[in-house]
Amino acid sequence: MAFDLSALGSFLRSDDPPHAGGYEDPAPRVGFFTDTSVCIGCKACEVACKEWNAIPEDGLTFTGMSYDNSEHLGASTWRHVAFIEQQRPMGAPSAGGGAGTTTVDLGMPTMPAAAGSSSADEALGGDGDRTGMRWLMASDVCKHCTHAACLDVCPTGALFRTEFGTVVVQEDVCNGCGYCVSACPYGVIETRKDDGRAWKCTMCYDRLGAGQEPACAKACPTDSIQFGDLDELRVRAQARVEQLHEAGVPEARLYGADPNDGVGGDGAFFLLLDEPEVYGLPPDPVVTTRDLPVMWRNAALAAGALLTGLAATFLGRKR
Repeated sequence: MAFDLSALGSFLRSDDPPHAGGYEDPAPRVGFFTDTSVCIGCKACEVACKEWNAIPEDGLTFTGMSYDNSEHLGASTWRHVAFIEQQRPMGAPSAGGGAGTTTVDLGMPTMPAAAGSSSADEALGGDGDRTGMRWLMASDVCKHCTHAACLDVCPTGALFRTEFGTVVVQEDVCNGCGYCVSACPYGVIETRKDDGRAWKCTMCYDRLGAGQEPACAKACPTDSIQFGDLDELRVRAQARVEQLHEAGVPEARLYGADPNDGVGGDGAFFLLLDEPEVYGLPPDPVVTTRDLPVMWRNAALAAGALLTGLAATFLGRKR
């Protein structure tokens, strides 16, 4: 049977994950838009994710480098809130521009002023003199890539594309080979030490099937995590970036929203207030199976040349 390499290449480069998953009439692709400019680091998303998905407790460890106590994404941490402390007030010029002294209203929740106080800052006992520090907080999660390398390399079909365009692991099918772990360009998926199987965010697949939003988005008190139709989220995110630029935050940018990036765009993308590396994100991720079609083609050509040489040698000896 002939092997259609063009079909393999088209599958790996598909920009339409629900249809690439074999669904004839799938629902619109859904995703997460995480606006880190309004994240307050409450970790409600982490707790909601663990509770809904019955993820086992994996310990709380302070690294000594930040106030973060869950460290990173992993087999038992499907949502992780990063804490980054910087010596620069929100809205101040970025590197090279010096530390500014102005602050920008990002639309964060505010405390009501106490009786007799003219502002929430006075109500809290502050004197209005900022310290020149700012916190960057971001709730990270599996990106549910358009071109998902973890899905491409899974030998058992444990990873599959859902009708919503997300990528899910079937724990009862996973054999723990770990190919998906090394294939993920974000370091999201991980095998659990006590059972050896791979685990990661499912975007609450069971809740989506019931018409509900994922638990993390439902629990977020500031709407930092927004869930919905991916195309609509991208429009909303771009409008938010423009709003922040007009408010004096020129470093606001989107990460993972570009369908032309190295993974075909992410199903979970972010609004960041600094370079991706600051948040521990790769600046230019590339799907690790990108070159598979070329590799297969070259292997087929080499095998064909070898067989041709053997046949010529055999026929030459017969003469």
